[in-house]
Amino acid sequence: MAKRLSIHVDQLRPLQATVGMLEVNAKHKRVAAMDARKLQAFMRSAPIPTVIGKRDLHYVIDHHHLARALWDAGITEVYAAVVKDLSSLSTDRFWDTLIERSWVHPYDERGILRALSAIPDKVSGLTDDPYRSLAAFVRDAGGYIKTPEPFAEFQWAAFYRTRIPMWTNEFQFNAAVEQGVHLAWSPDARTLPGFRLHGGKPT
Repeated sequence: MAKRLSIHVDQLRPLQATVGMLEVNAKHKRVAAMDARKLQAFMRSAPIPTVIGKRDLHYVIDHHHLARALWDAGITEVYAAVVKDLSSLSTDRFWDTLIERSWVHPYDERGILRALSAIPDKVSGLTDDPYRSLAAFVRDAGGYIKTPEPFAEFQWAAFYRTRIPMWTNEFQFNAAVEQGVHLAWSPDARTLPGFRLHGGKPT
């Protein structure tokens, strides 16, 4: 069972380079609407999964969007769920382990693979990948099923990046979500995590 700790938000180290800022903003609004008691209860119920590296830094393996939303809301103390303590490993072995377990995703906002050094040191440095937001909104609209596969939404983002033109306003984004749902149900998406046949059960 993961060990839950209260830590300073600056101890969090991202393991991806981007987030979908529309999704971050939606989480930020929900967090900002909570009073102190509800916020504490929420954070305790949804700790940020991490692995511990050198200098007791917590490397985020999931919930990057929540971590960024909490930072944007000015929340300095967050809850982490420590999945693994890797602090005894050498730097090279530490990163090799993260790669082996699919815990790191150094792709930029255009979906291009970059060096690990492209990943920011703080969650505040995560940049916006609009198609990652699109993937999340399509999922929430029933396009596909949420799965535990690491970085599943980024696979959907890459799928949409080559099929849906970039939008410039809310109306176009809503149309992109609708198009994304239909594409998610198409045979072209069959190999993606959480695929479901025209709104049916996942395959």
